[in-house]
Amino acid sequence: MSRPVRIFAFGDNVVDCYPDRNLMYPGGNCVNHAVFARRAGAETAYAGAVCDDDAGRLIKRALTNEGVDVSSLRVEQGQTAYCLIETRNGDRVFVGANLGVSIVAPSASDMARLGDFDAIHTGRSSHVDAWLPRFARATKVSYDLATAHDPERIAQVASHCFLLSLSGGEKARADALALGRHALSGGARWALVTRGIEGALLMGESGVFEAPAQPVEAVDTLGAGDTFIANVLVGLLNRERPDAILAKAAEAAAITCLTSGAFGYPATMSVDLSKMMTLDEIYRTTEPAAAPQ
Repeated sequence: MSRPVRIFAFGDNVVDCYPDRNLMYPGGNCVNHAVFARRAGAETAYAGAVCDDDAGRLIKRALTNEGVDVSSLRVEQGQTAYCLIETRNGDRVFVGANLGVSIVAPSASDMARLGDFDAIHTGRSSHVDAWLPRFARATKVSYDLATAHDPERIAQVASHCFLLSLSGGEKARADALALGRHALSGGARWALVTRGIEGALLMGESGVFEAPAQPVEAVDTLGAGDTFIANVLVGLLNRERPDAILAKAAEAAAITCLTSGAFGYPATMSVDLSKMMTLDEIYRTTEPAAAPQ
């Protein structure tokens, strides 16, 4: 491709808060994707909603510093989304969160931009599944299902996807392969299953490709999966060899693990925790973004 690939990331954002350090970092799957794809050589834009508060300004400032186009970033009344993280026995634990103003539907201007991009990335946390058919008619779709492994859920989104990604955690290889096969049988062109320290599987019509994780003394694993997905999408859009794509993605994810927060930019923690919800409450009560008319 004579120009850099162009990726439009739409949806969730958050500041990841570490109360033991009194620090917050910009993040969220789609924000992270826009940054990591940009670092991988793509031109990226992010569309979503924040507020004019310390958290929202941090997200916007970090995206701008990373060279991400924020012309479609909305500023709404309310509170910017946040997630509270604690470290327990060396493991990262998500304690609670508030999605603030982050769940929004694409605007007419957002949709009008899609034809200028090689792909759009979104995911489970953005709650815009009703928009996937329209996204897919405009450009290629990358979707992160994270830990949602129900076959029916996979089938609902797979047919719209150029790349469908799932987090396999510590799943056995056979189980990770089964997840990928569900995605491909549902219509996804490519399926990526990340497996933490076990590496990742990339599956498509040309076969199954596998790469181990690169061992590092991790500072913070937050954002490593998003790094992997972003690098894989950029590589696929550039029509690189799958084995080379996975090797680059593993190296980039290892580098992410050496940084606090998803991609850096620490700031003094400044959020109102009075309306924090557990993650179970959030998944149970969150209404999806308005469906297209």
